[in-house]
Amino acid sequence: MVVSLTRRFSRIINRNNISQTYCQSSEFLKKMLNHLPFFACGKIVSGFGRGSKELGIPTANYPLEVVKSLPDAIQPGVYYGWANVDNGPVYKMVMSIGWNPFYDNKEKSMETHILHPFKRDLYGCLLKVCIVGYLRPEENFKSLDDLINCIKRDIAQAEELLESNESNKQLKNHKYFLDTNCTNNAKTGNGTVRDDI
Repeated sequence: MVVSLTRRFSRIINRNNISQTYCQSSEFLKKMLNHLPFFACGKIVSGFGRGSKELGIPTANYPLEVVKSLPDAIQPGVYYGWANVDNGPVYKMVMSIGWNPFYDNKEKSMETHILHPFKRDLYGCLLKVCIVGYLRPEENFKSLDDLINCIKRDIAQAEELLESNESNKQLKNHKYFLDTNCTNNAKTGNGTVRDDI
């Protein structure tokens, strides 16, 4: 079940794995909505090396200092939104935030799959993202195929949500993607996370 909620912009939250009672009665959605849309930038660093090789779904990974600066309200899970690399065109993206239970990661990560086929290595490039909405919580999978199939469903759902919601579409052209302050911070190796825009 997908529900649309409004604060500054319309948000779409997928509640497949969260009970309706929990969503309505808890602070989970309120805290989440107070931080969306959420903006982050930093240099792309090497990750675990499985996105392209093992999954066939390449990811751009943020440095640990960007991950550690996320507010607590941004819970582990799968998100969707917009991204650009080195101030280039803005593309749709899906992002996994957390420990990836299937792989039992020891460090929290932010892994962004940009829905565009880049023909070059992106390590060291500036990645800016605008997290628009939340798709689902982290989960473990019985097999690699189950994980890959779930990621493909996440991608399809993200594309649909970004195209079907006018507020989501408007964020593609947000001034943040031209923000020179973010660019300067990333060039010095510092990642920044912002929800004050």
